[in-house]
Amino acid sequence: MIMTFEEKLAAIRTAMKQQGIDAYIIPSSDPHTSEYLPEHYKCLLFVCGFTGSQGTLVITEDFAGLWADFRYFEQAEDQLKGSGYQLVKLKVQHTPEYIDWLFEKLPEGAVVGFDEALLSVNLGKKLKNDLSSKRITLKNADLLSSVWLNRPALPSGKAFMIKDEDAGQSVNSKLESVRTELKGLKSDYLFISALDEVAWVFNLRGHDVPFNPVVLSFALIGAGSATLFIDPSKLDDKSQLSLHSAGVEVLNYNAVNNALLSVKGCTVFIDPARISYFLFKIIEQHSRINEGISPVAFLKARKNETEIKAIKSYMVKDGVAMTRFCKWIEDNIGRIQITELSASEKLKTFRAEQEGFAGVSFTTIGGYNAHAALPHYTPSPETDTELRAEGLFLVDSGGQYHYGTTDITRMIPLGPVSEQAKTDYTLVLKALIEGTCLSFPKGTCGYQIDSVIRKPLWEYGINYGHGTGHGVGFYLNVHEGPQNIGPANVPVAIQPGMITSIEPGIYRPGLHGVRIENLVLAVPDRITPFSEFIRFETVTLAYIDTSLVRNELLEPRHIKWLNDYNEQVYQELVPFLTAEEEEWLRDKISP
Repeated sequence: MIMTFEEKLAAIRTAMKQQGIDAYIIPSSDPHTSEYLPEHYKCLLFVCGFTGSQGTLVITEDFAGLWADFRYFEQAEDQLKGSGYQLVKLKVQHTPEYIDWLFEKLPEGAVVGFDEALLSVNLGKKLKNDLSSKRITLKNADLLSSVWLNRPALPSGKAFMIKDEDAGQSVNSKLESVRTELKGLKSDYLFISALDEVAWVFNLRGHDVPFNPVVLSFALIGAGSATLFIDPSKLDDKSQLSLHSAGVEVLNYNAVNNALLSVKGCTVFIDPARISYFLFKIIEQHSRINEGISPVAFLKARKNETEIKAIKSYMVKDGVAMTRFCKWIEDNIGRIQITELSASEKLKTFRAEQEGFAGVSFTTIGGYNAHAALPHYTPSPETDTELRAEGLFLVDSGGQYHYGTTDITRMIPLGPVSEQAKTDYTLVLKALIEGTCLSFPKGTCGYQIDSVIRKPLWEYGINYGHGTGHGVGFYLNVHEGPQNIGPANVPVAIQPGMITSIEPGIYRPGLHGVRIENLVLAVPDRITPFSEFIRFETVTLAYIDTSLVRNELLEPRHIKWLNDYNEQVYQELVPFLTAEEEEWLRDKISP
């Protein structure tokens, strides 16, 4: 018998009452604080039907709400109908505003429950600290397992290892780099929970999580030891032998708890944003803890020469796919039925034709006209809209390749476009160019660069509510840290070797949205008496439409950059295009 959402909510409330819990928190997370989740951990989907990638449910005796940010307002309102839950709109993206709500609504001495394996250390500590003045206590409780009777099993697909020559660095070498960092951090061990960090250290890839080629695993690295916690059946004999030869002990995934309990009298370094509160509490029983951004995050973000060369080669392939997609749209709009979903699927088909394609790097954001005004809108069968020969189609998409990860946003004019849309397009393009052409001193952080990129929009009283850029992995997560470009004061400098997106936007509800995105590589620029300077090199290779540009809003240097970039795209892609495609692209990039 299939339970309704309201029946599931009633069952959770019954379990709460039995365990003396006044409020229960269900986050969108897994034991690795992942962005994308295995089916086993899609708790929000099971409990209330919400399909967004981020959100938090809070249940009390008389209230059940989903805290979600502006990206999901319309989606959540629609999906929560009849579920027993209501949407609570976050005022600030990526903030746990439900904690303030709990403090206000709960009485003195109340009990807040949650599964500690699904909450990060940062969130667990914040709950404890922010609720303590009302003597509100926290309780570790998994209330879903008894309700979720046919819960999907943990993924069991095979993993595989990248060859040293493809990764540009051996497992041995990476372990030594980590150990060098550990010495500087005055720590005996590094515990790694983030799946992309484990994958990077051990040159390991897999299929356990949608879009990100990672494997459910943990790692514990010390001065003379390295342990990988993973289902051994995922590794073939060759991989196990390779890991063993690098001094890596392979233990079962579920052995991590006992292993951490056995580490006593040592100092363990953790990243509190990327380890669960449950495992943190195990470690702190017998060891001292140092906290900070994982050293692996920095090592992984600074791409080596082999990784950079591979990424650039797959940018060519991705650019060919994008070119063919844009041409297909132009050739067929108004002639055959094309919808947001069918267009997204067609783009995936063009990518799949490229050698080394391993899947998409996230769900394609394909928004036509007003849908594009929702910055992270993804079409669904319920919202799928037919494209007509007018207006703008925003396509934010990416691919995973052996070995490279791409993320690109382009605006495709389908016919007549309003003057307002052209103005917005030009201002967003100007913002992209300003960021791309920036030369900045060593030590500059993303929030400083963010203001430079937003300035062309601020001059017109325009702003956008999302970040401007995120790191991108090497055949890994499409969203990676530690660097980003955004208004938050994140004290991480942009360093040579980092690949980051630049994606400003303008969104006019009910009308249109405009966003243009390229990936850029930070490279050394010049040394002056004042500092070492760094600049960006654009690695994305796909033409930027010129028909929408209002030249009077740009300076000559902006126009030169656009023409030079499009010419570079043409020269890089033309060896892989047909004569017809070459002629079409040459026409599209005409100055």
